[in-house]
Formats: sequence, C-alpha cells, structure tokens
Amino acid sequence: MDRTLVRENTGTLYVRWMMGRGEAGLRDLLRVSNWVLQYSLGIADSEAISRKALATLTGIAEDEFRERCRLWFRESVLPHVGARARAEVSRRLARGETVVILSASSLYAAQPLADELGIPHVVCTQLEVVDGRFTGRCSELCYGASKVTMAERWARAHDVDLDRSSFYTDSVSDLPMLDRVGDPRIVNPDPRLRWIAARRRWRVHTW
Repeated sequence: MDRTLVRENTGTLYVRWMMGRGEAGLRDLLRVSNWVLQYSLGIADSEAISRKALATLTGIAEDEFRERCRLWFRESVLPHVGARARAEVSRRLARGETVVILSASSLYAAQPLADELGIPHVVCTQLEVVDGRFTGRCSELCYGASKVTMAERWARAHDVDLDRSSFYTDSVSDLPMLDRVGDPRIVNPDPRLRWIAARRRWRVHTW
C-alpha cells in the first residue's frame, strides 16, 4: 500500500495530519520517521514497533477511529494516490482479475483506499477489539513471513493460485512474499530491494 498505491508513507501522513490538528507534536513525527527509516532499511523490529504504535490506541472506540481514518484519508492520503497506481488497478479489474490490498497497515487505513480504487478485498494487520474498543494489542501482524501465511490462507479460501499471481511492493521486508508469487513486481523500491531486484533481474517500476 505505502509507496505503491500511495506515493508516501501513510504513517508519516497520519502524524502530519494530527500535527495540523494540534493533536501531535514534533516528537511524534520524529518517532514515526525513525520507524519508517528502519522499515526502509529492512532492519525494523516489526513486533516492537507495532506494540508501541498500538499502545496509543488503547481504550479508543473502534467506530470513532474508523471514522477518523476516513476523514484523514480524504484530507491527507487521497492527494497522494498515484495516477499510475490507479491505472494499474483499473487495468487488472477490467481484465476480471482478483485484486487485493495485502498490507502491514490496519484495516482502518487500508479500507478507505480499497473503497476509493474499487478493490474488493483487503488482507492486513488485525487489531484486537474488546467491547468495541481497542486493547492496544495486535491479534495478527501482516508483515514479513506472516504476510505470506495470511496471503496463503486467504488464497485457499478464495480459490486463488499464488503461483499465478502478481505482488507489488517497495520494501525488502516483503521478500518472502515476492518469492511466494509467480510474478514479483517491484515499485519505488527501498535501497536493499533495488539491489536485490538488480541481482535477480526483476523489473523495477516507478510510480
């Protein structure tokens, strides 16, 4: 999702949006920027970062956060949805292909984008909710090897052959998923993924 369908990292966009509303400060932006850098370099401790990020949601009502994310998407994310990304999604949908957002982001960030692009399916990180409120914990993190597990489970349930599927990503953390599909697509890659793509002779797309 980030830096493929959306040209910018949505985590950074969210914090900047909150800063504009007076609900976050420079320290929050620096913390998220550091996480994004680690992610880009492929050295992120995804579980630790997830715990820290989700702790900020503890006790917040799920419905309230869902609406908040829809507002954020309209105001902050929508301008960064790339024209080439839109065209690629439209091309695949027009051919009758099954299109899915597979992302480490949560459903609250990914669903508004899926709705905008007409993508019918989202497989993503699941947040724990009890009595309509977030517990601050993650029930399933869609990242690295776990992303492959979730994709395989979804594919079995929907009769999709991953060996005949394409997967688009910018991140070296998605190497397990790139190795799992028959058609790996590299888009706006981070430095390590660009190097791997060159060695494996994978075509690199710039959106």
